[in-house]
Amino acid sequence: MHIGPLLGSGRTADVYALDGSWVLRRHRHGIDTTGELTVMSYLSASGFPVPRIGPPAEEALPTDLVVQRLSGPTLAEALLAGTVTEDEGAGLLARLLRELHAIPPRLSQDPEDRILHLGLHPENVVLAPEGAVVIDWLAAGEGPPALDRAMTSLILAQVALDPSFSAGPRVRDLLAVLLSLFAEDGGVPAGALTRAAALRAADPRLTAHEAAVLDEATELVASLAG
Repeated sequence: MHIGPLLGSGRTADVYALDGSWVLRRHRHGIDTTGELTVMSYLSASGFPVPRIGPPAEEALPTDLVVQRLSGPTLAEALLAGTVTEDEGAGLLARLLRELHAIPPRLSQDPEDRILHLGLHPENVVLAPEGAVVIDWLAAGEGPPALDRAMTSLILAQVALDPSFSAGPRVRDLLAVLLSLFAEDGGVPAGALTRAAALRAADPRLTAHEAAVLDEATELVASLAG
């Protein structure tokens, strides 16, 4: 397979077409994707909805990742288009995290630890014809599920506080519903929220706005979580 045209770009990676079934994701800073590949393979074998891993492409770099070419909107796009309601979106996010956290960790010996996505928000959920698929596992790790719930909540709160984003109030509504659903799974304890905020603060990919509202976003999650 030869590397085809650029399909899209994210904060750290570009996605190129290969053929009708596969795409190549290339990180612009040469980030090692070995860990991401390992986690995705483990989750796929466990039945969790991740993109399939494809064969190596010609002209590919060692850090490139070939994955299934997905069709369908992201959850974020569906929410903005109104084809998915805030209640439905929150229900989907809560379900995906619940299913993820039912899978035992690969490495940790702590029986309470699970695989964590650490960024499972609407832009990282593709509503493919066969069902929702979770993408972008670069930041995945292992730890307590509450940390994953806190990270998802914090990212949504930062988006809700963006004055340039007209759908901010709807994101806040989504967050409120999501936190009520999280309460059934153990909620977002203060310690987990503090740790998530520290991880976000250390993330070099944060925009200036995200960094500026981090404290306010943390307070918003804490207030809505009750």
